[in-house]
Amino acid sequence: MNVKIISPEKIIYEGESTLLKLPGVSGSFEILKNHAPIISVLSKGNIKLVVNNQELLFPINSGVIECSNNNIQILIQ
Repeated sequence: MNVKIISPEKIIYEGESTLLKLPGVSGSFEILKNHAPIISVLSKGNIKLVVNNQELLFPINSGVIECSNNNIQILIQ
């Protein structure tokens, strides 16, 4: 999946990932390849990406995610 994490100042991450774990307002959720299209609000927590069997963590205060056709854009604060 192609993932882009964008803050107001810059692009934090842009690249491939095999799994995302996100802090949703109603609880955490995961996105895998070929996930159904989704738009969701994110709460304070960590975004976890799995890239080449390594976990990357990105702390956020809030955000919004859009997932469609294995392209994921996450706007964070």
